[in-house]
Amino acid sequence: MKYLMFVCTDTEPDADPSAAPDIERWVAERDARGQRLAGDQLAAPDAATTIRVRNGELLVTDGPFAETKEVIVGFDLLECADLDEAIEVARNHPMAYEGRIELRPFADPDA
Repeated sequence: MKYLMFVCTDTEPDADPSAAPDIERWVAERDARGQRLAGDQLAAPDAATTIRVRNGELLVTDGPFAETKEVIVGFDLLECADLDEAIEVARNHPMAYEGRIELRPFADPDA
């Protein structure tokens, strides 16, 4: 099953960030196991461009759509047997300690 893992900041990180695993090791292990298909860091939120079409008119806005303190800073595309495996992959990501991880399965086109 494929999952998109959003890597987000958090206003309340773990009190001991030194407990977080090394990101390069996490990436290497997930790549070696075939669990991580792709992933990367994102530019800062102020580099975002929001696109909308309303009443046939294109609206282009600089910056993110939502004004929040937490922001998506990266992503990983995962291939896991099930949600339990995806959770285990996510719990070992450094940003699970310093930020938040959101897992979202891809929609089943046959459903």
